[in-house]
Parts: sequence; C-alpha cells; structure tokens
Amino acid sequence: MKKITLLVFLFSLNSFGQEENYSVKNLDVNTEYSDFGTTFMGDSTVIYASTKKISRTIGKRVWKQNMQPYLELYSGKTSSDGAINDSENFSDKINTRYHESNLALTKDLKTVYFSANNYNQEKKLKRAKEGKDKGWALIQLYKGTVEDNGEWSNITPMPFNNDNYQTGHPSLNDAENKLYFTSDMIGGYGMTDIYVVNINEDGTYGEPENLGPKINTENREMFPFISNDNMLYFSSDGQENTLGELDIYRAKIGKDNKYLEPENLGTPLNSAKDDFGITYRSGKKIGYFSSNRDGGKGDDDIYYFEELLCSQIFQGTVRDKKNNALLPQSYVFLYKDGEKVESLVVGNDASFKFVVDCDSAYKVIVEKEYFTQELKEFKTSDQRGLQVDLNFHLKIKEEFVEVGEKTVININPIYFDLNKSNIRPDAILELIKVINIMKKYPKLIIEGGSHTDSRASHSYNEALSLRRANSTVDYIISNGIDSNRIFAKGYGELQLVNGCAKGVKCSEEEHQLNRRTEFVIKNPEIIKK
Repeated sequence: MKKITLLVFLFSLNSFGQEENYSVKNLDVNTEYSDFGTTFMGDSTVIYASTKKISRTIGKRVWKQNMQPYLELYSGKTSSDGAINDSENFSDKINTRYHESNLALTKDLKTVYFSANNYNQEKKLKRAKEGKDKGWALIQLYKGTVEDNGEWSNITPMPFNNDNYQTGHPSLNDAENKLYFTSDMIGGYGMTDIYVVNINEDGTYGEPENLGPKINTENREMFPFISNDNMLYFSSDGQENTLGELDIYRAKIGKDNKYLEPENLGTPLNSAKDDFGITYRSGKKIGYFSSNRDGGKGDDDIYYFEELLCSQIFQGTVRDKKNNALLPQSYVFLYKDGEKVESLVVGNDASFKFVVDCDSAYKVIVEKEYFTQELKEFKTSDQRGLQVDLNFHLKIKEEFVEVGEKTVININPIYFDLNKSNIRPDAILELIKVINIMKKYPKLIIEGGSHTDSRASHSYNEALSLRRANSTVDYIISNGIDSNRIFAKGYGELQLVNGCAKGVKCSEEEHQLNRRTEFVIKNPEIIKK
C-alpha cells in the first residue's frame, strides 16, 4: 500500500500470543493492482474496492500518485472456503470516474454509506481551499438508498463532511444507531482518528465524537469495524506493540461507550507491513482483511481468515464442606450465556472436566441430593489451552444435621410430658416435617429413637421410651410412609443430653430436654454416594 496522503486515507494509503489464533489465506480474486476493503452484503456476497477495471473501462485514466486506475467498488459471491467469485461492478450509480472505496450497509440492504472523492452534484471534483491538503480533492462520506428496481439513488454527502478534511471508512454498529468513521478533521489526536456519530430516529445525525486517546494516537487510526458482539476492530500504526506498519487491533466497547484497552491481534493477521480493513461475517468467526505483506499478488491483497478454536479446560472435584470427603454421584451443570451447554454426573473420584471457549462467560451449578446447591460464575481469558481448577464444597442441606457420628433430620425436638407417650400438638408440626422429608427422599430409612429422663427405673424408662418411639412411628406410618422405611427404638435414659443423671438435682425444664424423640438416618451412606 503506497504511503501517499490521499490513499493513506483511501485506505489506507498507503506475535503477541504464544499460539496463533487465526488461519489466513490469499485469494484468487486478488490482482496485480490494489484489492482491499471488504464488506459483507448478506451472507453470500462481499463488496470490495479495487483499482482493476472489468466489464467497463473509463478510458485509460490512472491516478498519478500510484499510476493505477481509480478505485471502484465490486461485488463477488463467497464460497464455503472463503473464495470471492464472479466479481462485477457494484453499482454504476455509485461508481464514478473517481475513487470509491469502503462501504457500510444496513441489515435490510436499503441504505449504504461509502467513501468517494469530494465532488458536487455535477460529479465535478471539489478541492480543499485551505489546510495541509489545499488543492486536493479529498475523500468524503456519502449516503445512498435503494430504489424499488434495486438501483442505488439519493446519493448525498454526509452533513459533517468538509471540503478541507477527509471522512471515510464507514462502519455501523449492530443496532444501526451509530456510524463509526475515520477523519483527519481539526481537533484530533493524530494524523487520522476514529470518530462516531449518532444516527437519530428521524434520520438526522448528531455531532461527530472522537473516540479518545485510548483508541487514537498521534499517528494513524483507521478502518473501524464494529462486530455484532460490540467489539471495535481498527488499524493503527501508533498503538503499542506494533509488528510493523498498520496493525489490526480490537477493543471491547463497554458500559457508557467506554473502550477497554486495545489488543493487538498478533500474527498471522498482522505482519511487518500494512494490515487493515478487517470485517467479520455476522455471527461467525470468519471474515476478510487486507494487507500489502510480502508474498501477495499485488499492491494490497484481500485475505480470508478463520478464527481457530480457542479453548480451555475447566476441571475440579466435588467434596463435603464439613469433612472434605469426596461426593460421587453429584450433578455438575455448565451454562454459557444463560443456556445449559453440558452436564455430567461425577464418578467415584468426584471429579469433572469441561472444555470451554476462551473469552466467554460461564456458570457452573453443582447439585447433590441431601446437599445445598452451589453456583460459581467465571469468565475465561483469551489464552488457549489454559487449565482452570475450581473445586466445589457442598454443605449438607438444612433438612439434615450431623450430631456427633449421627445424621439426623433437622427438626425442633419432639418432647413428651412426664410418664406420657401420647403425641402432643406441638409435636405434630414437627412430625409433619419428618413425613414431608421422607416423601421427598424415598430412599431414606429412619430410626425413630425416643429417650426418657433419668427418673424411675431403667426397665421402666426403657419401656416408656419404646412406647414413645412407637407412637411417633405409628403416626408417621399412618400418614403414608412405608413401615419398612421407619422403625422405633427406645433408649431409656442411656443418652441424656445434659447432666441430669440419677441423683442429680435438676429443674423440670432440664429433665424435659431428655424426654425427646430423634429421627436418625440409618443409611447415611446414600447421602455420600
């Protein structure tokens, strides 16, 4: 690409990662001339600029700066391998005897923005009357709309054009309410800067805004492209970490239209020469860019690229939060952008592993019966092959509690009156909880163990506790629980919860604490499976 003032603008007038993230190839559509500046028109057509002349010839006019014909816009059909075939002139209404290059189209293909020499309604050149480019017919932005017959019409200059500075390289954001472009207007940061202008609902335009010093430098920033995931791509020879002349960068557009730190896309997209004009097919990881790198067919060439799959490994284990024991048979669910993309049940080693995309937001949910769910969110980096370790520690559900070596149903104590075994009204509320838990977890086997205080004889207390246990178990069975899943046991005064043993003086309230029934899980191993 020749380093000439007009073509710097005309576009363009003229490894940082350990692994390459793209595959690129030169295309047969390229000629010995300058071919560059692609834009998708739907999914199967590409518009590009070239100084070749096909189908129609306007004399032998050449641009004296590079002795090539003037740039025109062409359309070609794309194939699955990225080739551009069957090229033809894009539009006789848009192509003139002067330069045309770099366009942007609305999704409905009814509005076009494009770059061309500054001319009046009679298609006569208008030249700068002042400034550094005095006497030159500069590049300007134009807008056109399509007629019912498919022809472009109503071609008008953009309201922020000026005879004394250049505007070009249009790109629309996905919402089509912002137009990005390149300009060397007064007040910028460097030779050429990237600007954005709001497109109002009534079709008018706001005031152009410079993207600021994080994007623009004292040198050249140009060829903006906004992807449908709100990423700004552009070329620069003034940013840090350049590989040569113009390099392709990207910067995420964040909240309040703030731009994150630009990232050089590295080789093979960038080279020691000019690399510019990247464009993606909507929703795909493929597209085109232009370069005058060594090994091409002509001045500037069009290259097809595909993003190589960038993936990472997300792995970990599921353990019991209390004792760090492995929890096999846990369910692990992987979500991306709110959609479940994968799930698995961990084996005896309680481990899991997922292959995830780089630079993506994920959520992992881990569940196991009898345990509380745990959720973790994370965002992967753009480093291919990274291994991320993230372990989960689940807490046993509040429906259960571990008392010493026992796992019991977590309810309020069921108490009995002195020497009584009948179910009190306050106990019924707790027994209903037990019934609901046993219905919820049909594999549970429960022991209803009852206890007495230390008063009376051992044999009496043992018999009393068994009557109490039977009354609670009978109540549960009468409410739909299989008798094979719950049984009664009386412990008498053998398992006191306080120091109120025989001979020890205690209050009635202290003795009451020992007159209770507990529901112990007799097959706790199913919780840990």
